[in-house]
Amino acid sequence: MGVGTSLGPELGRLGELLRQRDLTVAVAESMTAGLLAAALADLPEAAQRFLGGVVSYRTEKKMELLGVPEGVISRDGVVSEPTARLMAEGARRLFRADVAISVTGVAGPQTQEGKPVGLTYIGVSLDGRTEVRPYHWPGSRAANRVASVEAAVNLAADLLSSAAR
Repeated sequence: MGVGTSLGPELGRLGELLRQRDLTVAVAESMTAGLLAAALADLPEAAQRFLGGVVSYRTEKKMELLGVPEGVISRDGVVSEPTARLMAEGARRLFRADVAISVTGVAGPQTQEGKPVGLTYIGVSLDGRTEVRPYHWPGSRAANRVASVEAAVNLAADLLSSAAR
């Protein structure tokens, strides 16, 4: 059983929306360290839908691979709405994907950049726009990472569903 199988209906809904619109998806993740990519690999038709991802755990990789400017990192930090937005847009460009999902946050156990444990930003880039939502998880490091993957899958499905109308 893969990581995504625990997401059940949420992952199935995202997969169906991607299939209906014949779309591809890519990811850029930091705090989840590949968990989102592993979940998407459990999609039905994963070979046709999931293009790949970047696990940019280190700040310089966000800049080098995803095109997040150093000025944004200096001004807003890696755990921020602008960084999540630029990570999603960078993954979309890099993979030439129809949809890209990003996750950046503070998994724990200690704060980062003065930001609290559990603070997470999830971005979804599709149809020429990027939406970013903040979340704050109250759990342990592992629980915060899993909650972030679940929220990322749900946000992508919700935005795809509303864009299809």
